[in-house]
Amino acid sequence: QVQLVESGGGLVQPGGSLRLSCAASGFTMADYGIGWFRQAPGKEREGLSCISSLDGRTHYADSVKGRFTISSDNAKNTVYLQMNSLKPDDTAVYYCAADLSGYCTVVASLPYEYWGQGTQVTVSS
Repeated sequence: QVQLVESGGGLVQPGGSLRLSCAASGFTMADYGIGWFRQAPGKEREGLSCISSLDGRTHYADSVKGRFTISSDNAKNTVYLQMNSLKPDDTAVYYCAADLSGYCTVVASLPYEYWGQGTQVTVSS
């Protein structure tokens, strides 16, 4: 059974950092494109970052470029999202997703077949 589980969310002050984890079971993450998305109340789901299994390239949305970093640990079958310089506007539920094709994109969520349940990130003083 394919499953993605996010963890690492929580409450952090503006300017702080968090590292989110996306652990997979039932499949090998290194064979899939993995993306991170978020959705704030009343807003559309937003693509943040992704890593392709085909060439290892990473992609970032302009809103997080330079602040967020995606990485993977194949031995742990886990993908991470390091988030620095967090702002109140980063408050949202964060999701990871897997694309069976191996490609990845941050401009659309439709290509992703599997999704985690999400983890809440709240940036507030």
